[in-house]
Amino acid sequence: MKLVDEGTPNPRGEALAEELRWIHGIIRGNLATIAVLIDQIRNGTPVEQVRAEIDELATTSVVWTLRVTCMCYCSLVHGHHHHEDVAFFPVLRRVNPGLHNVIDKLEADHVVVSRYLDDVEAAAVRISTDESARGALAHALRGLAAHLLTHLDYEEASLIPTLRRMMV
Repeated sequence: MKLVDEGTPNPRGEALAEELRWIHGIIRGNLATIAVLIDQIRNGTPVEQVRAEIDELATTSVVWTLRVTCMCYCSLVHGHHHHEDVAFFPVLRRVNPGLHNVIDKLEADHVVVSRYLDDVEAAAVRISTDESARGALAHALRGLAAHLLTHLDYEEASLIPTLRRMMV
């Protein structure tokens, strides 16, 4: 794999950049939906109503269609980051050695995001049987959203210029 010269049209590289934006768009959209659920959880909305809204998401959202629960959503993000760490980032390091520090930061971010995802999963498991899990879930989801949105923005800004130049 190699890079084309700066400014050279490269449909394959642009397709890579668009795929990254698309996946991140799905994640962002679901974080916005989750923010609404957080408010409902914190405001004492009955668990049955929250579950009904999650079921409703299953018919209106790409990710939730595939993954109806927080557990599966977390699994999606874990899987996306794992793929980046083991398959995507090593290629980028070879193609553009100037990205080493950026990729180091992104990999460190993945560790932090993973901790938030684990917290979300743990609270989601307890929410139907432990009233205190509501606050824990809301806190974990807010932390996840804040960190993950910053991470996605940084990743796109830092990697897309190289992706656009990649010859796949």
